[in-house]
Amino acid sequence: MTTCPNCSHSNPSGATQCEACFTPLPATTSCPSCGATIQMDAVFCGQCGTNTKAVIANEPVVPTTPPLTAESALPPTIIAGSVPAPTPIPVAEIPVPVMPVAAEPIVQTPPVVVHQPVELPTVVPTAPPTPEVPVVQPATTATQASSTQLQVQRYQLNHIQSGTIVDIPSLDVVHIGKPNEQVPPDIDVSGFPCSEVVSRIHADIRADGDSLYLEDIGSANGTYINHNLLPKGNRHLLRAGDRISLGKGDLVTFLFQSL
Repeated sequence: MTTCPNCSHSNPSGATQCEACFTPLPATTSCPSCGATIQMDAVFCGQCGTNTKAVIANEPVVPTTPPLTAESALPPTIIAGSVPAPTPIPVAEIPVPVMPVAAEPIVQTPPVVVHQPVELPTVVPTAPPTPEVPVVQPATTATQASSTQLQVQRYQLNHIQSGTIVDIPSLDVVHIGKPNEQVPPDIDVSGFPCSEVVSRIHADIRADGDSLYLEDIGSANGTYINHNLLPKGNRHLLRAGDRISLGKGDLVTFLFQSL
């Protein structure tokens, strides 16, 4: 089934236009890892979380080998139509008359005596040794020790309808929903008002380094970011102040906060 991004109407697989509002539907394809149906421009699979762009980019390329022909198998000297280069014929040497050269008179030059200067040793005065001054390290106070401690980034969800603060656990994947036997929720919203619009397996918050991403994992009534529908299989980078609505009607709404 393909969900319309405009009216959330469920259309049959392969449909190009919404049956309810006639809005063009996004193109779909299959996940290269698990085969689930995802949008053509989806970066991650909503079923198994695989990065579809990285899998397609890492497909091996099979090198092609040119076909072997009869001429390429023969040595270059016996290929049909080839003629060996002719051997050069030596040319007889012609004698060249040598003219006599008059010898120049030899002039004897007296040897030149070079006197090397005598180098005297240079005396460099040595400076007296400098006394070592002990270095006193300042004592580390409790204030300086506490300032060097690393601060861990914390995130919270503020329930707008009741003002309840929910801490987001420090996990790679945080499941949002209601109690079930398949995927127990890390953030249980069954105690909030109007929780009937929230699916048991509704959405996930995935950690990637210092960033958090929100993803709808097949909820019945959808997940909205700042009043915009988040398509299934797509991820949204959460920023402080983002408005997260679980289900239609803006009945179960949270504000994303960072401390």
